[in-house]
Amino acid sequence: MFGFNKKKNKVEIDSRISGLNRSLSDYKLSNKIEENIKMMKEIFKDNDNLKIRKVINSSNPKFFCYIAFFNGMVDSKIINDSIIKPFTISNLTDKDNNITKISNQVIYINELKESEDLGKMVEGIASGDTLMFLDNEKKVLILNTKGFEHRAISEPESEKILVGPREGFTESLIVNTVMIQRKIRTNQLKIKYMGIGRTTNTHVAVCYIESVVNRDVLNELLTRLEGIDIDAILDNNYIAELIGGKGYSPFKRMRSTERPDAVVGKLLEGRVAVLIDGSPVVVTVPHLFIENFQSPEDYYVNADYASISRIIRIIGYFITICTPSLYIAIEAFHHEMIPTPLFINIAMERQSAPLPAGLEMFVMLFVFELLKETGIRMPGNIGDALSIVGALVIGQAAVEAELVAASMIIVIGITGIAGLLTPKLDSSVLLYRFLILFFTILIGFLGFIIGLSILVINILNQESFGVLQVERIDSIKPQDIKDKFIRRGWKNMINRPGYLTNNEIRKKENG
Repeated sequence: MFGFNKKKNKVEIDSRISGLNRSLSDYKLSNKIEENIKMMKEIFKDNDNLKIRKVINSSNPKFFCYIAFFNGMVDSKIINDSIIKPFTISNLTDKDNNITKISNQVIYINELKESEDLGKMVEGIASGDTLMFLDNEKKVLILNTKGFEHRAISEPESEKILVGPREGFTESLIVNTVMIQRKIRTNQLKIKYMGIGRTTNTHVAVCYIESVVNRDVLNELLTRLEGIDIDAILDNNYIAELIGGKGYSPFKRMRSTERPDAVVGKLLEGRVAVLIDGSPVVVTVPHLFIENFQSPEDYYVNADYASISRIIRIIGYFITICTPSLYIAIEAFHHEMIPTPLFINIAMERQSAPLPAGLEMFVMLFVFELLKETGIRMPGNIGDALSIVGALVIGQAAVEAELVAASMIIVIGITGIAGLLTPKLDSSVLLYRFLILFFTILIGFLGFIIGLSILVINILNQESFGVLQVERIDSIKPQDIKDKFIRRGWKNMINRPGYLTNNEIRKKENG
């Protein structure tokens, strides 16, 4: 009908994609500049971002070079002022056609290197570097001309605090490493780069402080990173899932944050940070369970206030998980635990409710999660309004229509508010809230205890790179608990946690 010739189109498609499966090992640099440029055009065939320009020396027209770069990834001013201009106006002779002399005496670039490795050339130009080709030279100059646009430094939306630094990581790896370097002004800070991803070759930086890092954790992390075999790494969650450890767990085994001050604080305790190019989120290992209840702001306010806040967050975590199940256990199975007047009021409310209490709780929790997810996905102002108005309207209408009991709405409200205290544990909250509720509906308070026991056992058995996320009681030292459930003042925190570092001394005891 449309005159589509399958055979003809297949031939055309095959001709257009021919050569795509050729690897870099199929190409070789020549000492003839024209052949090298032809090879570059073939390697980056069908990529119109590749720009190649011929630059001729004004004093010796026979002396010329080619530069190749990706449009939009370089700083045009650097190319014009530091490469093209000096090469053009320099008084060069035929004897000066030497790559080493050009790099040392002509080019005004702070970072460059000679290479005949095609892999490094492709990686360099794809990262924003410029390649310079000279005639009669098999080596190529890789010039640092990176200048692509990136987001300005700003406070992370998901980790806002009232007191403390307001800066957050960006999607630029070099900017993120510099933000860490600015806060740790010592030669003990080590930053190691590696490329991960067969297709993307994403740059990943591993940061640690040599004098305090836990060597076992560092070696285990590097081993796992080197063992990653995947085509692409686009975000920190790729890394977290691939090297987090064996077995499923709703709890995170690597801590993620967008705050440089939080990362520096963890590095000073002996942890290791992993930064991914293109992601503003940095992960640190090992990750302790108590970190889910800690906030960077805890270290910028009074220690007593920070301790109370932490305790409230811990209590809030168990409230948001246990409140629905505890309500069902008492209301449906153990009436004697409720004062008689209160039980009579609840019973009168439930007389008009058409659904059993357990099923009603499941439905209301599902509606709550639905409103919550919708509010997150909608644009900011609309999402906030939708969550608040939706909850009020649906809740009030459901009570007036006698579809649910008023006490059920109160329990759902308490559950939802308490859940906002621990956003880092959303996945475990969702899973265990429904799991414990399921056991409770089946066998009452005994099911509640069984579900809660599964939660506690899972928490106690979690590991992060060989370190237990909850330290055993028999190995706890007084100094190790001064920054866990509570935070003591800096005068009292003499040592770093001994199980996280090889250098426990934080400050002099008489300091």
